[in-house]
Amino acid sequence: MCEAPQTLKNLEDRCKVFRQQQFIFIRALDNARENAHDKINPVKNISQVQHYLDNNCHNLTDKRILNMFLDTCSDLNKYCTRMETKHPETNKSGAPVSKCKTLLHPTSDLTSVRAKYPHDVVNRLSCDEAKNFYGGI
Repeated sequence: MCEAPQTLKNLEDRCKVFRQQQFIFIRALDNARENAHDKINPVKNISQVQHYLDNNCHNLTDKRILNMFLDTCSDLNKYCTRMETKHPETNKSGAPVSKCKTLLHPTSDLTSVRAKYPHDVVNRLSCDEAKNFYGGI
């Protein structure tokens, strides 16, 4: 069990790096959607990101950041699974680990997920930037 805090720390560090590169991720996803001629519909789930990476992503930088997102999601899912097996009481419906696993399922609809955001930062962003930075995938 002593490896769990270290694993969580590593995941937090990777998420922090990803957060710093979030605009690159948004641009990479937009590029892939443009190549797929699918700019109208929102990206709803993780499997769509995988599909765009596999079929419509040609830029190495775009591939790197999309892979970073997918790898982080996969590692978070593995961590949640490990926590559920070691602590069965966290397996209750509505528990944070259960919610996390549900969100990390490849086909879960993430369009309604919204992050809490600092209003002073969002007020300086355009509508598109705010939507991309703080909503869904």
